[in-house]
Amino acid sequence: MFIEQGVKEENKFWKYIVGSLFIILASTIGQIPLLLAVYAKSFLEHSKMPSGSADFMHLLDSNLTLFLILFSFAIALLSIYFLIHLYHKQSFLSLTTSRKKVDWNRILFSFSIWSIFTLLSIIISYYDSPENFVINFKPIPFLILLLTASLMIPIQTSTEEYVFRAYLMQGFANLSLNKWFPLLMTSIIFGSMHILNPEVDKMGYIIMVYYIGTGLLLGIMTLMDEGIELSLGFHAANNLIGALLVTSDWSVFQTNSILKDISEPSAGLDVIIPLIVVYPILLYIFSKKYNWSDWKEKLSGKIQNPANETN
Repeated sequence: MFIEQGVKEENKFWKYIVGSLFIILASTIGQIPLLLAVYAKSFLEHSKMPSGSADFMHLLDSNLTLFLILFSFAIALLSIYFLIHLYHKQSFLSLTTSRKKVDWNRILFSFSIWSIFTLLSIIISYYDSPENFVINFKPIPFLILLLTASLMIPIQTSTEEYVFRAYLMQGFANLSLNKWFPLLMTSIIFGSMHILNPEVDKMGYIIMVYYIGTGLLLGIMTLMDEGIELSLGFHAANNLIGALLVTSDWSVFQTNSILKDISEPSAGLDVIIPLIVVYPILLYIFSKKYNWSDWKEKLSGKIQNPANETN
């Protein structure tokens, strides 16, 4: 089973703490090009260094800023690859899926279905409240965005999935007797990692319910499907399509998207509806397509942990 592929007697949980610190270090190193670019821009223009995240995001060209921000995820993903091979003595495939090879059709299906939903929801929002949007489309900047985002955003989302739904999911499995614990912990940590997003500052901490709920959705998909292929596709579609279609002054990514949301953000039904309506429908679709069964066992069953058995 996927979650148990990292469960080994020698794979103590403390090794995952050390490994997580290594990934954070790699990601921090990956941020150096962005910091150098900001310093260089400030120096050449004889201007002050940006004092806040908003000023920081607007100092450079938005496409360049997006690339440099996401570059750190590429370094982090590379660190995960070497970490799992050299430190945990485990194949990268075992961190991806329980199948004999990666199922790209699963990734593409998940990507497609969530892309369609995201596109439809944006279209509905636009026609329902056109006063909340302005056309932001500029051909050349958008083309550069399309190329940059198509390359870098899947790297960013894949890194997050490998960290939370794979590395930490299997890591917590070495600590727990039951699957619900890794599922819950990775969802909470995933949601908490978004606490510094500008959306939280604008909408309040209630938006954290959405982030944690999304982490729970991705964790359920992973455990039920015995791999992270579906979560890889979902996450990539969620971030990529959103970055291409809509931006705002308060979103985490400032992009040369087609539309710009100029409304005053608030957390309401748009936070609750995905959690209680859309996500269950998505799980139902996946369950029918991939014949999921035995939900209780896969989500809360006992983990066969040799380390626990020998203690």
